[in-house]
Amino acid sequence: MKVSLKYYTIKYMIVILLLIIAVWAALFYAYILDEVYDNVDDGLKDRKIQIIKAVYHDPKLLDSKDFGFNEFKIKPISESEYKDKNRLYNKMFYMEYDDKDQPYRVLETDFIDQFGKRQRLEIRTSTVEQDELVYDLTTALIVLYILLVISIVAVNGYLLHKAMRPFYTILDKLKKYQFGVNSSQEPQDYSIKEFEELNVEIEEMIERNELVFHQQKQFIENASHELQTPLAIMINKIDLQIQNEDLEKKDLNFISELKGDLRRMAGLNKSLLMLSKIENSQFSKTSKVDFNEAVSGLVKNYEDFIEFKKVKVSIIEKGFFGADFNPDLADILLSNLLKNAVKYNSQDGNVNISIEDNRLIFQNSGSGVSLDKTQIFNRFYKQGSDHSSTGLGLSIIRTITKQYPGWDIVYEFEDGMHCFILSKNNA
Repeated sequence: MKVSLKYYTIKYMIVILLLIIAVWAALFYAYILDEVYDNVDDGLKDRKIQIIKAVYHDPKLLDSKDFGFNEFKIKPISESEYKDKNRLYNKMFYMEYDDKDQPYRVLETDFIDQFGKRQRLEIRTSTVEQDELVYDLTTALIVLYILLVISIVAVNGYLLHKAMRPFYTILDKLKKYQFGVNSSQEPQDYSIKEFEELNVEIEEMIERNELVFHQQKQFIENASHELQTPLAIMINKIDLQIQNEDLEKKDLNFISELKGDLRRMAGLNKSLLMLSKIENSQFSKTSKVDFNEAVSGLVKNYEDFIEFKKVKVSIIEKGFFGADFNPDLADILLSNLLKNAVKYNSQDGNVNISIEDNRLIFQNSGSGVSLDKTQIFNRFYKQGSDHSSTGLGLSIIRTITKQYPGWDIVYEFEDGMHCFILSKNNA
């Protein structure tokens, strides 16, 4: 799932922050615990000195065999057991108040009493406060993490949104940009250097593209115009030559074929020019187009061609097919669909034009073999051996539909009928 830059940054920041705080909390906990133990151990060592002094003043304290009120006990040891150093460790002892074992910190040390005997002194102190400290510390860290994450997310989100505002402005401008369409916008002053440089580079790129676009457009129009004129002259001259009664049949056939090739070349030139104009968005203006009415008008306009092919055309209106469309492109689109359905139909065949709310279906009888769906809309693809075809009619249809998001044209072969389905998405 793709997310915006802001949430992408925040997502990884939260994960990294969680790891950093976890490591920091562990180190902080170890440090605090070490400080606690250090303070407790210092207190036990101080008590050791005080108790040994008290034993020298009061020998009765040597009879303290169990931990009592003062939390220490003394027991005699042998010379081999005597160790001249302090031992500190943790141990669990039963606590009557809680009725369960609780952790204690114990100092164990050996000394020689006033009678020259070796004694072992054990002093303990409860470290229950340590557990409370760990609990309080954990709670504080969790609260700190939650507040820190919320603060960072809020501040980072606000700062990123503010900092990225110029980027979204530039992105919106790129989305609305179309070749050959002037978009007059006030110059923007960006406070961030990188966005200023990005905007300058994009503006220069657009200027270069516009220059190339206009040069290409001019070249295509000039080339098309220059080609059409000599082609029309050649066809007219051939027509005049055909009217010459002195021509033999063989020469007449040759000249007729030559005229057909020239007409095909002229049609190819017009089709290529049309494709170029469509792809260069030279039909950008749109208006409400009634496709139901447009289909009916085209069928009437093509009555002679339909009668010549001896094809029966039926219009089945199941709904209203209307949309914001360029009227010229709509006429080209429907004309190509209708001509394709009639031209490549069989003698005494049928053409059914079904109009629905979101679909326009052209069905025609003809070859009983399905066409290649992967190739049929490609340029110069021909459905049969008809040399008069330019192979660009269906390609023009596909190119037109690509100019409108949500529109599509597909080919299906159902029940011996070739179906070209034009659909649009109301969303």
